[in-house]
Amino acid sequence: MYLLPTNFGPLNAKVEVLAVALVLFALVLLCVTRLLPRINRVLDERADRTEGALERAKAIHAAASDENAAAQTVLAEARRDAAHIRQAAREEGTALIAAAREDGLRERDALVADGQARIAAQRAVAEAELRLTVPDLAAELASRIVGERIPSPTPSA
Repeated sequence: MYLLPTNFGPLNAKVEVLAVALVLFALVLLCVTRLLPRINRVLDERADRTEGALERAKAIHAAASDENAAAQTVLAEARRDAAHIRQAAREEGTALIAAAREDGLRERDALVADGQARIAAQRAVAEAELRLTVPDLAAELASRIVGERIPSPTPSA
């Protein structure tokens, strides 16, 4: 009745147990073969996402580096322009200071010349007045020294 001898190998396994084990093994194998593609697909998707994220990160890093380089170029150009503007402002300021200094010197020279002209005019007026009064003062002083009245000479003009 038994197809297999009762002395079945070193373990003396029973056929019923082997049959149940074989059926269970087939069920496990069937489950694994059905789940294995899903597991592989999930693992592949995970790898794609990880690698995709890494590639996107590299692309974003490269784009950021390019934008940083462009920004540095623009910043360097702006600094150069600012230096040119500062230099132009310095030169313009120097020119304005020189022009103001020249205007100041001209005004000073004009004021000095005007002052000297006024002084010369006032001196001439003072001399004219003194020429009129000096003979009278001299005669009065001489009269005090001599003790008698000395007539004042008439001014010769």
